[in-house]
Amino acid sequence: MSLKSLYVTHDGPVVQVRFNTPENGNAITDRVLDDLLAVLGAVHDRPDIRVVVLSGGGPNFCAGGDRREYAEQLATDPTGTGLRTSGGKARRVCDALATTSAVTIARMHGQVIGAGLALALFCDLRVGADDCRFRLPELALGLPAAWGGSLPRLLQEAGAARIRELILTGAGFDAAQAERLSVLHRVVPEAELDRVVDEWTRPVVRRSAAALRVTKTLLNSYAAGNRLADTSLLDAELMASVIAAGRSADD
Repeated sequence: MSLKSLYVTHDGPVVQVRFNTPENGNAITDRVLDDLLAVLGAVHDRPDIRVVVLSGGGPNFCAGGDRREYAEQLATDPTGTGLRTSGGKARRVCDALATTSAVTIARMHGQVIGAGLALALFCDLRVGADDCRFRLPELALGLPAAWGGSLPRLLQEAGAARIRELILTGAGFDAAQAERLSVLHRVVPEAELDRVVDEWTRPVVRRSAAALRVTKTLLNSYAAGNRLADTSLLDAELMASVIAAGRSADD
């Protein structure tokens, strides 16, 4: 598997996936989405893999979506076709993180912004260093809060009132607040992140593959049942339409 944006290691039942473009803050590009789809597709076909750990190389976990790529896609096609394609990939990646039979763990440090936070939210377990800083900047950038189906997931995990405030104001929040919101399950010094990941991994790898797969399916099913009106399937269309409209207004 040829991967340009990720560094992937496989040790028995555990796969480590690290964002590997620190020069741009590990921003989420089409290449990153393609590589994640390839890795998660391979994991889906390997029931012996019990844990997937998602982390970031360099000083930050992920700086969010790559706005330069958005601009390039619009320059190529002002109607937003490229943006819709990227949005569809984002949705498939988030679905794959949520539905793979492996337990997915987000290991975060530094900046966790926008699309990076969305990807982490679709992981089953999330640990962050005490230096983590989170932000949902979409509205301030003229974008809707629509990426990968993350809004219903965020509302479900953290609660509507607090998330409404964070989205509308674009205010950043720290690791302690993220833990109170259940965006993080654990907060530790950065040097202890691997200890927590190992603490979670050791019991999971001993679980029955069949029982683990069914349990994850049940958890996802019950969560979906609580979302009475999930319009996130429209996220790619909404994102592309708003960006294209904004570009037309600027021209």
